[in-house]
Amino acid sequence: MLKNSIPSPDFLSLLTQDSQDMTLWLQLLLCLAVIAYAGYFLSRFGDIIAEKSGISASWIGLVLLSTATSLPELVTGISAVSFASAPDIAVGDVLGSTVFNLTILVLLDALYKRETIYSRAAQGHILSASLGTILIAFAGFSLLLDQAGMSPSLWHVGLYSPFILLVYIAAMRAVYSYEHRTLSEYTEASTERYPKATLRSAIKGYLLATTAVLLAGSWLPFVATDIAVMMGWNKSFVGTLLVAAVTSAPEVAVTIAALRIGALDMAIANLLGSNLFDIIILSIDDVFYTRGPLLAHVDASHALTAFTAVMMSALVTVGLIFRPQGRVVLGLTWVSLGLLMLYVVNSWLLFGQSSQ
Repeated sequence: MLKNSIPSPDFLSLLTQDSQDMTLWLQLLLCLAVIAYAGYFLSRFGDIIAEKSGISASWIGLVLLSTATSLPELVTGISAVSFASAPDIAVGDVLGSTVFNLTILVLLDALYKRETIYSRAAQGHILSASLGTILIAFAGFSLLLDQAGMSPSLWHVGLYSPFILLVYIAAMRAVYSYEHRTLSEYTEASTERYPKATLRSAIKGYLLATTAVLLAGSWLPFVATDIAVMMGWNKSFVGTLLVAAVTSAPEVAVTIAALRIGALDMAIANLLGSNLFDIIILSIDDVFYTRGPLLAHVDASHALTAFTAVMMSALVTVGLIFRPQGRVVLGLTWVSLGLLMLYVVNSWLLFGQSSQ
């Protein structure tokens, strides 16, 4: 009786494997929790810095908050190419985040009940969305050139990287100049909301939240790589959908927090600004990836995500110009419904490709 009650080696092996699998998913959830929690405080302290320093709230959303909420993508990308040898995770995270950020606009539109976000948003966002479309399209174009072996490089860095940096600087300058000419459109969130807070305490809190994001983001690519192996998924799928969703958690937190305080333009500026900064991360990752141009060593399926993001960015631009008033289904405008459909189709195609 006692001999028969002893678990077989196969059962113990299966139990150990299940335990290891569960540990991986718990590590992923822990990364998600840390990034989301720290992301909320990044937005809050960034808002305080905007208020106490007198800087435009929209400019803070476009530059400071978008940079802060994109830190997970930055750290994850550097860690993926430098330590985890997972360039597909890095590129998939960046391009997948651009798609995911635009999908957050669907959530924003559903939660904003007074009117549609496209009819309420400042016209200046058209410039950010259009510039983001150009940068993302150029990244996709460069990826296809690299896949064909036609992209020149300087040492191990593709020549697209410095060009992306120059376009980003020009884009920020253009947006800054436009914002100064139309300052009255961007003062919605600049009223006194934190009378007891100080600029010094806000900067300190901002740095602490940034540290938490850096730590969680550094560990994330290792967890994602292990999950990809465990589930039999390719790394481009994991990077584009799984890691991108986790590293975009701060954008979700910022969007909801900004909506709660009535700063709609700050929320939109953060999402569009994050897309601009995310493409810069490709250039940074390219510098840290020493085996050659980064885009030449990843799966060609990333081009699908890039051009999906281009279509979504163009659709947002159309929405900001057309400014739809009514809602079609599920409380969404036809613009948001189109964004959601593009995200679902992109995810379905990538999942199908990963299963082959």
